[in-house]
Amino acid sequence: MYDDILLPTDGSAGMEAVIDHAGRLAAEHGARVHALYVVDTASLSDLPVEGGFDGVSRQLNTEGERALDDVDDRLEVPVERTLTDGSPAREIVAYATEEGCDVVVMGTHGRTGVDRLILGSVAERVVRSSPVPVLTVRVSPD
Repeated sequence: MYDDILLPTDGSAGMEAVIDHAGRLAAEHGARVHALYVVDTASLSDLPVEGGFDGVSRQLNTEGERALDDVDDRLEVPVERTLTDGSPAREIVAYATEEGCDVVVMGTHGRTGVDRLILGSVAERVVRSSPVPVLTVRVSPD
């Protein structure tokens, strides 16, 4: 049923539960996990950074590699790593479509009210626009 599982990660606290869930699903189905980290360059476009964007970019890429390392370290199934940049929801849906993923397993912080309105929800946007099923796992920060 599942051969390719997309696991977007943001490296945040609590992602372990999401990674573990994707790993169990992959092991049960003999699937490969596609670990994806999207550097959110869409939110950086308004930052007034003079001459320092390269440093910010390097830092964000380092954080992305660290998040992908966490996935590699936790899983005992084949993992394909991808680090890209752009709008996270858009890049997640594009990756799932282009790579022929069967399901997206991603975390949701469960924000409500004003936090949800201000910060938005990447998971919600992916659920609404993904052509493949999306399984959300509640992330509880530790």
